Amino acid sequence: MFGLLAVLMGVTGLINPDTLLVMLGFEVLDERAPGDYTRTFMAASSMASLNMGVYYLVAAATEWRPFFLFTVIFRMVTFTVFTVLVLTEAAPDRFFGVALWEGLGAVATGLALWFERKRRASVPSNP
Repeated sequence: MFGLLAVLMGVTGLINPDTLLVMLGFEVLDERAPGDYTRTFMAASSMASLNMGVYYLVAAATEWRPFFLFTVIFRMVTFTVFTVLVLTEAAPDRFFGVALWEGLGAVATGLALWFERKRRASVPSNP
């Protein structure tokens, strides 16, 4: 699910960055001042989202568990950073939705990996 959403959000940001800005709760300006690199940043972030989504989809298709363990750690870091941005008012309150998505995704992935490991440990292997 996360991989597909990351791909879709990445494509959305590349095609129409203003849509992504609205979804994140940022103001969309009619004109940008010289030296305003908002659209450049949105394109770079959207490309990163597209790439990350593809990584997740490939990892899921190949059952590459070490990748998912790695993401648990870094999604919790992302949750923390985005939450701090909202609490310090460097980002709008709506941005906490991104933080929450990352935190819940990390917990869900971590629990899935934990239950998977427990299940494997309890199932006897065939000789």
